[in-house]
Amino acid sequence: MFRALAIGLNRNLGKFLGAEAETREADALRLACAEALCRTEARRDDFEEAMVAVKAEGPLDAYCKRIMSPKFWGGEAELLVLSKMLQVPIYVYVDSGNGFKAIQKYGIDFAAKKGKKGRKVLRLLYSNGNHYDLLV
Repeated sequence: MFRALAIGLNRNLGKFLGAEAETREADALRLACAEALCRTEARRDDFEEAMVAVKAEGPLDAYCKRIMSPKFWGGEAELLVLSKMLQVPIYVYVDSGNGFKAIQKYGIDFAAKKGKKGRKVLRLLYSNGNHYDLLV
């Protein structure tokens, strides 16, 4: 998920990442989530919805250890944090067998609307119960 987001954020700016930059930027997104949710209670207060998702999976201290591992794949909590932190709309889709269907929209207030400028939507494809790919 972090790699897909790194690629998509840069793509929306007209930039393309090489493998090394992709890894570096994905790690930076992971670290931003960890700092937002693990550093201080005051910081966590800015991301109440994400904290609900974290606590639904277990204790905060366990989460804070897991998120720092490159093997940790982000999900609901991290999408909530990054959408708000970066002020970017992130829409998640599944392949319904009849095309792609949006199942979740984060940061819809940041999206461009009729007569109002906004950020380009970053679209992710959710598959196999835990994997995200950039949808272009």
